[in-house]
Amino acid sequence: AAAYSGGALGNRNMIINGNFLVDQRKSGGTHTGLGTYYIDRWQMIDSGNLDDMAIEVSRNDDIPDGIGDGKSFKYQLKTVESALAADEQVAIAQTIEAQNVARLNYGTSSAKSATLSFWVKSSLTGTFAVSMYQEDGGNIIGSTYTISSADTWEKKTITFAGHTSQAISLDNTIGFVIRWQLWTGSNFTGTTNTSWGSHVSAKLANGHTQNGLGSSDESTWQLAFVQFEVGEVATPFEHESYGTNLAKCQRYFQKWLADTANDSVAAAGAWADTTYIAEYHLQNTMRSPPALSFDGTFVWSSSGNDRSTSSNAVNRATKEQVQWSGVISDNNEIGKAGFFRAGADSDAYIEFSSEL
Repeated sequence: AAAYSGGALGNRNMIINGNFLVDQRKSGGTHTGLGTYYIDRWQMIDSGNLDDMAIEVSRNDDIPDGIGDGKSFKYQLKTVESALAADEQVAIAQTIEAQNVARLNYGTSSAKSATLSFWVKSSLTGTFAVSMYQEDGGNIIGSTYTISSADTWEKKTITFAGHTSQAISLDNTIGFVIRWQLWTGSNFTGTTNTSWGSHVSAKLANGHTQNGLGSSDESTWQLAFVQFEVGEVATPFEHESYGTNLAKCQRYFQKWLADTANDSVAAAGAWADTTYIAEYHLQNTMRSPPALSFDGTFVWSSSGNDRSTSSNAVNRATKEQVQWSGVISDNNEIGKAGFFRAGADSDAYIEFSSEL
């Protein structure tokens, strides 16, 4: 037997939800506006005036054989962009918290190399770009990979050199943004990015040449089993329990979703004639005090009666709990105990976000 000396056998993967099993938002479907998160920890990024383009994103059961449980992220073009302008581009990315990549020892002479491995499948062959942006110092490094066979799962491995001249903050801010370019205008290519250097737009997707994912109707691109780890060797994909994966995702995003109509969210008392106040304890400690968004019908319920609510807004938020208040439709409710809950809307939800 040989002892393994390449680092921890567990917690190797600095990517969260690299097998796409956690999907709290359940927001797949056709989208015209990008620039948002869909599957947990995975964000679509775009720039320029995408006036025609519409895409469908989904969490797909199609994955490479022999790796184990997982899903894939699937991008499919539903409406082509009429002209691929120089300032237009679309990518999928994961932003990694700084203290989760501090193990790379950047900013020292012993900065460590790191290897990105992933499986990819596309209806289009050609050359695609990957880049890694370091928030501290504003530096970037990149590479390319080639899809050789259409509609076939292929594994890609890219090793990035350690960055000896810029340290990573040991805190909860942005560490890296790793992005897979899907298609890109000419503003984002043309400057070599194979070693660490100051970020300029032309380094973002240097070497990327396949832009059919923006112009070829119904073209597809899929990503699965993404891993980013210390060292120059890609080890087998690290499977975590679903509970561990979910807890990591909930550090950045949590969602309360009604199972049926009238589901209760939190205890809520009336502290003024027409104002309720509610307090919700988060399922896991979040990266930072979250922002809230409400969707659907909610009521304040007391003494067997429901009062409609409006102007729901955060009073105080910490990483562990959130307190919010709103207006009750009836007068003279002060001092009464009650519940904040979904009304007749079985699809009502509240989102708690502390994304990077």
